[in-house]
Amino acid sequence: MILFEDRIDAAEQLAKRVEESLDKNVVKTRRELEQRKQQQKSNDYDVIILAIPRGGVVIGDVLSSMLGAKLDVIVSKKIGAPSNSELAIGAVMPDGSYFLNKDIVGMLNVPPSYITEQANIQKKEIERRLLSFRGEREENSSYYNDYDRFEGKIVVIVDDGIATGATMLSAARWLKTKQNCCEMLIIAVPVAPPSSPSLQPSSSNDDVVSKLNQIADKVIILYRPEPFYSVGQFYKQFEQVSDAEVREIMIRHGHGTL
Repeated sequence: MILFEDRIDAAEQLAKRVEESLDKNVVKTRRELEQRKQQQKSNDYDVIILAIPRGGVVIGDVLSSMLGAKLDVIVSKKIGAPSNSELAIGAVMPDGSYFLNKDIVGMLNVPPSYITEQANIQKKEIERRLLSFRGEREENSSYYNDYDRFEGKIVVIVDDGIATGATMLSAARWLKTKQNCCEMLIIAVPVAPPSSPSLQPSSSNDDVVSKLNQIADKVIILYRPEPFYSVGQFYKQFEQVSDAEVREIMIRHGHGTL
């Protein structure tokens, strides 16, 4: 089942739904702020799009342009199990904090020393990716230390779809626990797994969308088709997005330099 031509098509459809969900007064204010930015070189936005690299940055690029919002990235890295690096037992966020799947950690009896070691390793990788995607180190330092930058803002986390949802969950939890000053948190994706447990036989997600709904103020999903095997199956074109493409998009939105 093909739902989208490519990520741009998906993003254009998603942007319409996101805009519809925003209060009309917010939309008016956002447009006024964008006009003021162009006229006075202001950097004052009331809506911030946080894209999950790499595919989510293509989605975020379109949403940012269509909604007149600021674009940034939110980067997390999973902590793999000691005996299986592909099995996520948790996720590390840019400031070094991490979220664990306590059930899996307990079942595998993962030692705290392993978690601490892996968290430090993944934090360095996050810093490397932020430098690659956003440019200057000083800017990236404020990225995960300046919690006031979301105060009074509407934050929209976007990706090109949800599969297990581990990355999206960790990003949403981080924003709520570490950066809990945004006015509203919205999660927006083109496609996600169906809700029925019978359609997800190996679902350790326990319906990830339900978990996201408990964290975010609003979750926007265009489609929840069945059967669901991967995000890419619903795109006619779903090529891997390179770091270079992400950098090019971020530069166009004022991060870093060529």
